[in-house]
Amino acid sequence: MTNLEPEDQEEKPLDPALEKVRRKMIRLQIVSAAVMVVSLMAVFGAVVYKTMKQPAKPASQTSANIPSDAPAAVQALLPAGFTVQATALSGNQVLFYGTLASGQRQAIIFDYAIGRIVTTISLSN
Repeated sequence: MTNLEPEDQEEKPLDPALEKVRRKMIRLQIVSAAVMVVSLMAVFGAVVYKTMKQPAKPASQTSANIPSDAPAAVQALLPAGFTVQATALSGNQVLFYGTLASGQRQAIIFDYAIGRIVTTISLSN
């Protein structure tokens, strides 16, 4: 066996160009590790946020209890001489927009779940 002299085991200083490249590589490695740590923290933070957040409640929709096998038959009693010009539906309510026999404009809201007119709005210029 060959005995290595302690002098041979000592590291010899690198030439300046190689030392500069080594420092750049160490700096790159530190920056890469820092980016990875920050990215992992962001992912773990998102996972914790998602698990701790309460589930959103779905928007409550009012619906009439209408059986699927038989449609509901409801009659809206509008004022005599009322001419319907437009309608709109929102949940259980129907808006009838039109004019009376006298020419006055009105908006009537009918709730078909309870079967009656809930609001009458008279419109004027």
